[in-house]
Amino acid sequence: MRPVLRAARSPRRAVSAAIAALLATVAVGCAPQPEEDASGTASASASGASCAKGGLDTKTSGKLTVATDEPAYEPWFTNDDPKNGKGFESAVAYAVAEQLGYAKADVVWQSVPFNKAFAPGAKTFDFDINQVSISDERKKAVDFSSGYYDVRQAVVALKGSAAAKATSIADLRKLHLGAQVGTTSLNYIDDVVKPARDAAAYAKNDQAKSALKNGQIDAIVVDLPTAFYITAAEVTDAQIVGQFENQGGTPEQFGLVLDKGSALTSCVTSAVDALREDGTLARIERQWLSEAVDAPVLK
Repeated sequence: MRPVLRAARSPRRAVSAAIAALLATVAVGCAPQPEEDASGTASASASGASCAKGGLDTKTSGKLTVATDEPAYEPWFTNDDPKNGKGFESAVAYAVAEQLGYAKADVVWQSVPFNKAFAPGAKTFDFDINQVSISDERKKAVDFSSGYYDVRQAVVALKGSAAAKATSIADLRKLHLGAQVGTTSLNYIDDVVKPARDAAAYAKNDQAKSALKNGQIDAIVVDLPTAFYITAAEVTDAQIVGQFENQGGTPEQFGLVLDKGSALTSCVTSAVDALREDGTLARIERQWLSEAVDAPVLK
């Protein structure tokens, strides 16, 4: 058989190919890479396609899985039904979903206990919305969106009680206080009030409210909107004693919770930022959260 003859490669063509390969390598090396935000989470800003409307890399393709605790308390939700779009956080969740390109029918709700939402480990949801305050400690285990609500903590006591007469943090130190475990409310008792008696920690706010009604504790600490709802609709013989100043000069904020290093974090943050800038968050707040009367500031 006659051997197959191959044409000798032109030196000029070989040099051209080498230069092309070198340029391609340089181009790849200089291509914009995903930036990292302050929490060390890769940003999707370098790739607009990653935030394409309705095309995110979610837990279930074409769906957005949103988690919250059960029961879902007022005024954040209404009738313990996150799916109905009523209540501040239900409305915010659907507004974020719409901003991301997901219709209401494409939002799937999931029940996740409060403390489990920001505990270490992989998540079964795309984001969780459940009055979770953003903190550096929690950022070690999960990602947060930018804040969707600025909040203060407040003290609730039964009318006519000694606790109801408290006008300062010093007065609170003498009391037996309670709050839900794992919350900023409990942190304020331990770190700001520093009471003489250890705080009572409850798995649910319902348990804390029952303890207050039954006289097992003198007062409870909750976020201010919840305090307004408790005193208006749930424990009507209770009153708001006062609210705490923000610590460290920056407001406490609730943020949406995402898996640590989630590819969705920057997209969800952009959605929250857009809703703040166009006034949607403010409108939802006016609709669902009680107008804050002047609760005295405890110092």
